[in-house]
Amino acid sequence: MAEDKYNLKNPAVKRILQEVKEMQSNPSDDFMSLPLEENIFDWQFAIRGPSETEFEGGIYHGRIQLPAEYPFKPPSFMLLTPNGRFETQTKICLSISNHHPEHWQPSWSVRTALVALIAFMPTNPNGALGSVEYKKEERRSLAIKSRAAAPRYGTVERQKLIDEIHECMLSKVPPVPQLSPSQDSKEHPSNREGEVQVSSQHDGATPAGEAAAEGSPNPAVGDRIVEEVQEAPLNGNPGPEVARTLNAAPSGGSSQLLQRPEMKVQKPADDRLFTWAAVGLTIAIMVLLFKKFMKSSGHGAVFMDGS
Repeated sequence: MAEDKYNLKNPAVKRILQEVKEMQSNPSDDFMSLPLEENIFDWQFAIRGPSETEFEGGIYHGRIQLPAEYPFKPPSFMLLTPNGRFETQTKICLSISNHHPEHWQPSWSVRTALVALIAFMPTNPNGALGSVEYKKEERRSLAIKSRAAAPRYGTVERQKLIDEIHECMLSKVPPVPQLSPSQDSKEHPSNREGEVQVSSQHDGATPAGEAAAEGSPNPAVGDRIVEEVQEAPLNGNPGPEVARTLNAAPSGGSSQLLQRPEMKVQKPADDRLFTWAAVGLTIAIMVLLFKKFMKSSGHGAVFMDGS
């Protein structure tokens, strides 16, 4: 990787190079991700389908685009392999993506996001942007097809990286298990990937921006792909797996556990003591006021003698 072409004092560049080294020194069987040789802000990745789901055994390729302000702003994700859960070549809406920057934490990384993405695959999309909902047998069929060859996308340099990642993942991922007839009968109708109602929202998102991204090794803020303006729900319920993944990353003190204040219940005996004290104080005040009144009315001497 040509590190000399980048400003190594830039926080984003330093962080990205650190993550690249960490990925290479600590590889995972569940995913693989590397930046392009000419643009470290543009990554290719492949994830394996989560086990015990209809995606098991599948190899799903995708693209990650890191902003110039990374890690203080979140990346964007798109899938390139048909999978039956996310649209292809369309930026997907997740709590770890730039559709929801309010959820992103700088302590998270590309590794954290990929682990979360795997956990998101079997969740209910709930109509989120960039989502589709296929039957399980259709997703299983796509998982089998995903192993045959890597998707064709982008420049020669990008395609070479995609093919290398695919061969590496193919050696790690187990075969796709067969779906039993009893599981087939439980499936429900689903929408087809690429339907007009979904894909029309993302026309022109990519690959139109592919050439611009390829030509700029260190993209400026204004070069980022324009996002959907409309408000969208998070892409499904992340479930306990995603929560554990995101919470596992150190937050650097950015999040604190809120403690509920303890409430002390006063005992009835304390209430009675307080009442008697108040009565005694009232009587004392009345006596003092009576003495002052007698003195001012000329009967002070009598009162004092009588006391």
